[in-house]
Amino acid sequence: MIVKIPYRIDPLERDTTLHIYLPDDYERKDERYPVMYMYDGHNLFDDNDATYGKSWGLADFLAGYDKPFIIVGVECDHFGRNRLNEYCPYTVRSTILGDISGHGEIFMDWLVNDLKPYIDENFRTFPQRAATGIGGSSMGGLMAYYSVIRYNKIFSKAACLSPSLMICTDQLTHEVREDWIHPDTRIYLSMGSKEFGTRHAQIYEYLDYFAQLVKPGLSNIHVVEGGEHNETSWEMLNEEYFDYLWK
Repeated sequence: MIVKIPYRIDPLERDTTLHIYLPDDYERKDERYPVMYMYDGHNLFDDNDATYGKSWGLADFLAGYDKPFIIVGVECDHFGRNRLNEYCPYTVRSTILGDISGHGEIFMDWLVNDLKPYIDENFRTFPQRAATGIGGSSMGGLMAYYSVIRYNKIFSKAACLSPSLMICTDQLTHEVREDWIHPDTRIYLSMGSKEFGTRHAQIYEYLDYFAQLVKPGLSNIHVVEGGEHNETSWEMLNEEYFDYLWK
């Protein structure tokens, strides 16, 4: 069951839509559920909502998965370059993406201190850290990596698919060294072999740098042979990252 809820992000002075997945028997059972917060919520469940006409197929996957979840997807800002600004925690000048005004810290402060309390109050969640994860792809994958480090007291798990970490390597390196990370943290990092025209070994080295940066043993790396930078490739990984993060 997908619930769409209009919601205001006051610090960024904009409205958004929450795309919330609830287990099919949510209304029949009096149970609580772990929660994954995810970026680009409009791309998760329904092809008709997805930016490029193809979603992650996450609702269909979870309907047959052996562990129930609540998924809270936050729709991005579609206007101009606002998605890039909201999904980057630092102000950077990227040779790939140009100048980015980093509003990611503002966005995450809102998510942690406004959205999460709302979700925990209005839905039957397990609110504790062990039952709370975060995920995203591309710039959303960058934000998931940042979030599990910067807000490790809130999130114990992160799915970072095709994460755009290269645009702020120095800042993330400093961030990891400044923040304490609980040893039970799990981070899933993946990228397709056809992304950015690089070789398999180069992609692995790229992901391995950010995996080892956190702490050896806390991350799982997966280079998807033939994988591309799109929802079709990310859908193929649903079971793998859920298994790694939650089992």
